[in-house]
Amino acid sequence: MVMLDTLSNALNELTNADRRAKKEVIISPASRLIIQTMRLLQSEGYIGEIEYIDDGRQGKLKIQLLGRINKAAAIKPRYSLKVSELSALPEWLKKKLPSREIGILIISTSKGIMSHHQTIKENTGGILLGYVY
Repeated sequence: MVMLDTLSNALNELTNADRRAKKEVIISPASRLIIQTMRLLQSEGYIGEIEYIDDGRQGKLKIQLLGRINKAAAIKPRYSLKVSELSALPEWLKKKLPSREIGILIISTSKGIMSHHQTIKENTGGILLGYVY
């Protein structure tokens, strides 16, 4: 089976395992983008401990679930956003998050993977990867 978007697959695995009330999930392959995204979700309190398992191939991530994810998905196509667009939240972004205070947008910036709250504080734009709430 060919994986075209590994980040989308990882976020879908998180959502599906959390809906089934699993305590942990194993995500494969583990790329640098996926690891940084999971660290962001960990710092925001959506997931627990992250453990990297080296299997001699691409690696795997063992992630502890806390039961706080309602929906996690990738956004395609990956839009580029300016700071002014983030503070105003366009209409198509309002459709992704339930409200302004619930959930985060995952954005890839030149300073790393950040939430939309952090990018507004840092006054930087980036490319929209996905959302979690």
